Amino acid sequence: MTRSYSLAYLTAPDLPPPDAMSLAADFGYSHIGLRMLPAMSGGHYWPLMTDTALLAATIARSKALAVGVYDVEIIWLTPEFDIEAYRRFFEVAAALGAKAMLVGGADPDATRLTNSFANLCAAARPYGLTADLEFMPWSTVPDARAASKIVAAAAQPNAGLLVDALHFARSGSTLADIGAMPLEWLHYVQICDAPAAAPATTDGLIHAARRERLLPGEGGLPLSAVFAALPQHVPVSIELPNERSFAALGSREWARRALAATKAVLESAQT
Repeated sequence: MTRSYSLAYLTAPDLPPPDAMSLAADFGYSHIGLRMLPAMSGGHYWPLMTDTALLAATIARSKALAVGVYDVEIIWLTPEFDIEAYRRFFEVAAALGAKAMLVGGADPDATRLTNSFANLCAAARPYGLTADLEFMPWSTVPDARAASKIVAAAAQPNAGLLVDALHFARSGSTLADIGAMPLEWLHYVQICDAPAAAPATTDGLIHAARRERLLPGEGGLPLSAVFAALPQHVPVSIELPNERSFAALGSREWARRALAATKAVLESAQT
């Protein structure tokens, strides 16, 4: 079965969305991911919700090249989460033809977080969007088991659970956790590699995740086992922020290498 690949925002963060689509088309990615809200205070994102010219150019390039937008990011479920603040996000995501929203947990109250997630799913559903909760070991949804409980309790048809290979390995999640997930929760997955030994601190985990990921096959994560446990039809988002390699190679060569390395590892996992 042929997999589809998406160029995640963090793999080529310097490229405006239309240029990211051109790069994706050149190398054989079928989609890109777009960051429309910052991942942290002061973080970079593309102002597609306010810059109408950039939005129009992105839509035009997508149609011209037949490169889609797979996921848009990131919505954090905080204690102050207010669904009304995200209406424009939904509208722009739908205009771009996006399929999924990346969601993170930042609320220590599990019941409130679950309610917020359910409300987000319900509000996004008319726009054709799934809401995909990503577990991260430093967040309030630290592992696959915690994420599964929230997605199950939310009980929404467009609710999903996002497996990032790095977070899977760093969170103590298991292949059995993946096997227990209903297939309908898995709308896409993320791939990268990293050293087998995890950083010892939370700051170290965050730094490595945002700035030091490795090409698939260059680290020690159990990628073959993880992707053998996942359905082969699920689209793969290649998320590979590496500041040193990016500076040395540039976004074009880095994106080319990222896709080639990913295909090599996943083809090996299928054999």
